[in-house]
Amino acid sequence: MSAESGTLYGVGIGPGDPELITIKAARIIESADVVAFHAARHGRSIARRTAEAHLRPGHIEELLKYPLTVEDTDHEGGYAAAIEEFYEEASARLAAHLEAGRSIALLAAGDPLFYSSFMHMYTRLEQRYPCEIIPGITSVSAVSAAAGRPLTEHEEILTVLPGTLDEPELTRRLADTDSAVIMKLGRTFGKVRSALEASGRLAEARYVERASTSEQRVAPLAEVAPNEVPYFSAAVIPSPTDTRARGGHSAAAPRVAKGAAEGATVRADEGAASVTVVGTGPGPDYWMTPETEAALANASDLVGYATYTARVPERPGLRVHSSDNRVEIERATFALDLARAGKKVVVVSGGDPGIFAMATAVFEAADAGNYSDVEIAVLPGVTAATAVAAKAGAPLGHDLALVSLSDRLKGWEVIEQRLRALLGADLAIAIYNPASKSRREQVRRLAELVREIGGDDRVIVQGRDIGGPGEKVEVVSAAEFDPDTVDMRTLLIVGSSRTRVMQTSVGPRAYTPRSY
Repeated sequence: MSAESGTLYGVGIGPGDPELITIKAARIIESADVVAFHAARHGRSIARRTAEAHLRPGHIEELLKYPLTVEDTDHEGGYAAAIEEFYEEASARLAAHLEAGRSIALLAAGDPLFYSSFMHMYTRLEQRYPCEIIPGITSVSAVSAAAGRPLTEHEEILTVLPGTLDEPELTRRLADTDSAVIMKLGRTFGKVRSALEASGRLAEARYVERASTSEQRVAPLAEVAPNEVPYFSAAVIPSPTDTRARGGHSAAAPRVAKGAAEGATVRADEGAASVTVVGTGPGPDYWMTPETEAALANASDLVGYATYTARVPERPGLRVHSSDNRVEIERATFALDLARAGKKVVVVSGGDPGIFAMATAVFEAADAGNYSDVEIAVLPGVTAATAVAAKAGAPLGHDLALVSLSDRLKGWEVIEQRLRALLGADLAIAIYNPASKSRREQVRRLAELVREIGGDDRVIVQGRDIGGPGEKVEVVSAAEFDPDTVDMRTLLIVGSSRTRVMQTSVGPRAYTPRSY
């Protein structure tokens, strides 16, 4: 840097309306020696057009023309390398002006530090030359104003998303937030629309094209054809308290609880009474599926065992009905009655709702109580057996069975008969509910049966608090297994005769070969 080097100004010029350029931005543009701006290959710069009234004959203009935007390239390094080469060349051109003592107003649509090309110049030059940021009005404010809808109130959360995200990630984030703005539509519009529908937000979404300009267009997003959408457009999902966006109703609008996977629709017919049964996985948030998150975001009422309802974040308008773990049929009947009353009901389980969990209880209650008018949807979840197996290696890699040692709903004689049959059939067995404080004899009897039928060298995996702070996974032989270390937070996997243990840098790992 020379002693008389110029200053680089990142000048935010707002979303497109020349009258939304701030007084300071106008002053910096007018006083700068050089005005620089980006453009696509056609060379027509929207930024220059916006700031044109503040250009003067003495300005040096630097057009930074992208070699490509979304087109294919024959550059040997691909798109990333071609763009990187452009940024290096463009920053060198600006550096030459700064070295000569010229000040530069580098125009940035919206704000210089918000999805702006300015940042690529700034990171390359700010260590060598004086730089100053002139903030501008972002497109988020412009599209909100164009839609005429409030974005946030009180403690609500606003999320700004690029449409270039993968559809499942868009779906998950839209289901999680109160309000949102999705940028960079254009070619991403079809994917964004699908994510809005999957997360139940399509009916609320407004489409805004070229906000604040004379070409501005606003419409319900559901009515927009994909071939009409330019890059300079955005989707707005307004505040949940915005009654106009919801047809005048202050309650949360019905959302579609639809999975990100193709065709994974779980929504009941419009207006029909429905209950959705979901599994939150073994515990950590990252094991909850986007489909389940979307259903929870859609719910007006949450029903479940207190341990599982506590995993669902509180939010305005969500009513939580927690109960003891021993009243499953009563809980299911309560959920069905809520659905008949017009509530959007989600029954929550841990793990997978269809494996030793609430899905069966809901169907049992519906069958016994003549609830044929209530539609029941079940969303799969990560179950404890697969979570423990993954931590231990692949002990469930071949034929397997799932057994609960709880004798609350079936007698021990039935459980033992099944264990003998499964051990005799040489299946890997995942053991749920192996023990509790008051129920200890069953797991001891299991250990005896494994040694009796499978032998002392039969592999046993013991997984406790998987995904939690107390996570512990042990791979032992039947002879080494201590049933007194087992509790209700433990899941056991008894291997088949084919299950093997290999030593690794992180300890023993068990797997059951697929060949027999």
